[in-house]
Amino acid sequence: MRWRILALLFLARIGMGFQFQTLASVGDGLIAAFGLDYAGVGLLIGLFMAPGLILALPAGYLGRLISDRDMAVLGLMALAVGGIISALAGGSTGIGVGRVVAGIGFLIINLYFTKMVVDWFEGREIATAMSILVMSWPFGIAMGQVGHAWLAEVHGWRAPFQTASVYCLLAAVAVYVFYRAPGGLPAAKSDGAARLTRQEWILVFCASGAWGVFNAAYVTYLSFGPKVLEDLGQTAIAAAGIISVGSWLMIGSGAVCGQIVDRLGHRNLVLTVCMAAAVIALWMLSYPGAGLAASLLFGLVGMAPAGVIMALAGLALRPHVRAFGMGVFFTIYYAIMLATPPAAGAILDATGRPEGPIWLAMVLFASVVPFAVAFKFFKANEIRPARI
Repeated sequence: MRWRILALLFLARIGMGFQFQTLASVGDGLIAAFGLDYAGVGLLIGLFMAPGLILALPAGYLGRLISDRDMAVLGLMALAVGGIISALAGGSTGIGVGRVVAGIGFLIINLYFTKMVVDWFEGREIATAMSILVMSWPFGIAMGQVGHAWLAEVHGWRAPFQTASVYCLLAAVAVYVFYRAPGGLPAAKSDGAARLTRQEWILVFCASGAWGVFNAAYVTYLSFGPKVLEDLGQTAIAAAGIISVGSWLMIGSGAVCGQIVDRLGHRNLVLTVCMAAAVIALWMLSYPGAGLAASLLFGLVGMAPAGVIMALAGLALRPHVRAFGMGVFFTIYYAIMLATPPAAGAILDATGRPEGPIWLAMVLFASVVPFAVAFKFFKANEIRPARI
């Protein structure tokens, strides 16, 4: 049953990446339609992430009042409504409003789908399950890269928003009809009187720190890796293609890495090897002719432990405080994600070299290991007194 639930959540969560990719795919159409510049398009893309920093804690608190299934459906509906608002917009302001509404759905889905998978797989194959779940995000983006561009060319820039919204609506119906809480019981609400223990606060900080720097490094690589290759003589299209190889490979390597950790253990050893590979891959980018090899190493090994890292969130929290704890987790995650791109851009401005942001990404990837080591230490050494 749990694997059927995971398949349902994977297919539904694809809508998150599918809706996110709409703006990037129709950017040129918006520039032509409304006279935007690329900075304006970038702002509209970024608005998708903005609600997370403010609303993650309130969204987690709602888990004490509303069932997980209903929160998940609410998130998918917000994604759909946001896309519809953008599709009907007569200017950039309306599109921006739609992006913010969709971003609220993105936050809710991230939080509650993660919790639901942890609830189903706690104590068994959790790294594998989380690895599969998190790969729905790049899968949805890849679907959008292929499908949205065609839709925009044939039917105009509004069609991708409409198509993604239909997908999210269908996903909402599917989750409402088919999702069941573990044991077939109604999705239980969290205990409103429960509080995180001091140990849980520390563990959540370690887990969210690891997940935040990992994703911030990945985004930095995607943003500035092509520029490094262009400096070495690659065309913009070729550079983007080489960098994208890693993203496609990680869809498969993530599931394999999760299986290794679930079957053999040694989570921190696996993380150390993979983060070392990620750092080496980014270092290789600056060498002529090494771009493809770097991308292969990055996707096959460097990005493989995404689900293993994400699984730390579930290991940090008791079931009845998991929704609120995930709100704390994602607040820290969004703070790191919002702070890193400006820092990377400032490094590029200061140095004039695209390798500068890549060095930042290398430091961020290396930082995953100390967070994971600290998590293991505090997990093994329960802290008392228990409540704060």
